[in-house]
Amino acid sequence: MAPDAAHGVRGPIDMRGTGAQAQRDSEGTAPRDSADTGESHDSGRVHLRVLQTTDLHMQLMPFDYTAGRPAPGTGLATAAALIARLRATAANSLLFDTGDLLQGTALGDYIALERGLAPGQTHPAIAAMNTLGYDAITPGNHDFDFGLGFLRRALEAARFPAVCANLSHALGDTPGTDRTLFAPFTLLERSVEDAAGHRHPIRIGVIGFAPPAPFCAAPARGARVQARDIVAAARTWVPRLRAAGADLVIALAHTGIGPAEHRPGMENAAIPLARVPGIDALLAGHTHALFPAPAFAGRPGLDVATGRIEGTPAVMGGSHGTHLGVIDLELRRRTRGWQVRHVGSEVVATAQDTPPRAFAAPEAGAGTCPAQAVSRAVASDHAAIRARLGDIVGTTRTPLHNHFAMLGVAPALRLVMQAQRTHVARLLAGTPHARLPILSAVAPFRAGGLGGPANYTDIAAGPLSRRALHDLAPYADTVCAVRVTGAELRDWLERAAAAFLPVAADARDAPLCDPRVPAYTFDLIEGVDYVIDPARAPGDGRIAALTRAGVPVHPDDSFVVVTNSYRATGGGGFRSVAPERILCRPATLTRDALAAHLARSGPVSPSAAPLWRFHARPGSSVVFETGPGAAAHLDSIAHLRPEPLGRGADGYLRLRLHP
Repeated sequence: MAPDAAHGVRGPIDMRGTGAQAQRDSEGTAPRDSADTGESHDSGRVHLRVLQTTDLHMQLMPFDYTAGRPAPGTGLATAAALIARLRATAANSLLFDTGDLLQGTALGDYIALERGLAPGQTHPAIAAMNTLGYDAITPGNHDFDFGLGFLRRALEAARFPAVCANLSHALGDTPGTDRTLFAPFTLLERSVEDAAGHRHPIRIGVIGFAPPAPFCAAPARGARVQARDIVAAARTWVPRLRAAGADLVIALAHTGIGPAEHRPGMENAAIPLARVPGIDALLAGHTHALFPAPAFAGRPGLDVATGRIEGTPAVMGGSHGTHLGVIDLELRRRTRGWQVRHVGSEVVATAQDTPPRAFAAPEAGAGTCPAQAVSRAVASDHAAIRARLGDIVGTTRTPLHNHFAMLGVAPALRLVMQAQRTHVARLLAGTPHARLPILSAVAPFRAGGLGGPANYTDIAAGPLSRRALHDLAPYADTVCAVRVTGAELRDWLERAAAAFLPVAADARDAPLCDPRVPAYTFDLIEGVDYVIDPARAPGDGRIAALTRAGVPVHPDDSFVVVTNSYRATGGGGFRSVAPERILCRPATLTRDALAAHLARSGPVSPSAAPLWRFHARPGSSVVFETGPGAAAHLDSIAHLRPEPLGRGADGYLRLRLHP
């Protein structure tokens, strides 16, 4: 996969006679005056713009396949227009992606699980990226969701390299002896144009990293993948990249901004990675956050004003094509190589025309062709999946919503629970496990969060299309049954109950849900009754009165819990289950089990009764935020005496509740 030299920083070139390492401005090297050489002030001064997409999750078009409507401000096609405009104001530019490209929408599932990739056939995401002239990418953990073989086939047609230094077929004694899945790094041999119009050769080193935790915790997905700590890999491979002749080193890291202190195997390691000597710019991702942004203000090591992490220029461009990460660098040609000065870092919304603050606006009308080119690359598959999603697969007599899933009321999740339970009961029939109680666990995957107040399941009564299946089960997870004890079941529910903030027993309008805890970690379990007491600290006995059929659950009781492959292998911070305790084979997609259930059962009417209740605190009240569509279903939480408080500035409906 050779770099596409037709875009960005142009090349390739003859690099003989070069190879000195870049020097950072922070190293204290004094700039050499143009008077020293007789050159103009602009000679040897190079503006290099580094552009980043990350966590696209197959959002190639500005379209919401689940809702069946346009999604303005999203998608690679939208980003393509901004990419062109930002290139137009930079003599030299590079374009990178930092992972989670191939999975995340119905289009991604359709390509991987239905249409497939025939020999010589190009994945639409790769076709789109080829048209934009990406310079390199690194894979994210979700790029392995359809298997390593599929990922490799998808990348065969790429006209850019994929790099990753910490994922391997087999780990050696040291990072340098690992059998890495991809090249740890690549050297892009380019020429750059300075402000005086002269061209100069440069070697740009690009190294990649992926989060080790998902691979360590998910043996089913990563059976052929072993992961090493990001920082340990960087400490070995960055010096080798420098020794290979890199004048500038850019790290593509599918990892977010987590703790400042390095812990081996940490999932979000951007801060300690930024401290590794020799990295000139860091492109992060994985958590779908934006950096620099006010949310990170005041944290040690993070400078949101200049866009630096531990002094290293850094950026993190959100997700789904809503933003581009932009790092502007000024390079100065020196006798001993290149000096790097950071001009600024920022994230730019793809749906608006404002250029980065450091440079002038592009010419009017620039950049429409790239968006059209991406659309053409995706058009046939986009049309095919839209038609497929319109197929009718069942009927519901009642609305299916999850506006109150965090309150234990979720008819949409009830339907998935029933489908999972029915599927597993059929598989376990006639086995020794058939005598065990079967419980069913589901989390609200579409419940606000980064998707905003419109990101809720809310399906009207009537025909159910295949689109509804993707709404109810948006990820390509498989049904997974695991055997657990009563003690483990209680721990499972305690982990889920961490989604609530501590609420004093006599609280008045206290916020209920912890905004730092994503809804997809809040499992509801059907088949048992329980009470949640948020007055207790998370993990400190919040689960009370845990019973099944009116009988208390004892620590040594045995159950089968039906969940999905993501949760069973440790996803969301839950404990992974030993492979021998996973009972369900062969693997079946959750949405396929749901389709089979609808075909067998006829019209469905999932219950809106609460799956659990809050510990009663007479006189107390809490404030709960949910999607505006919840206003049509307030009768289903009548037991909490909801009082609408209007919409907040962020668009969420605010309700006062009386647990």
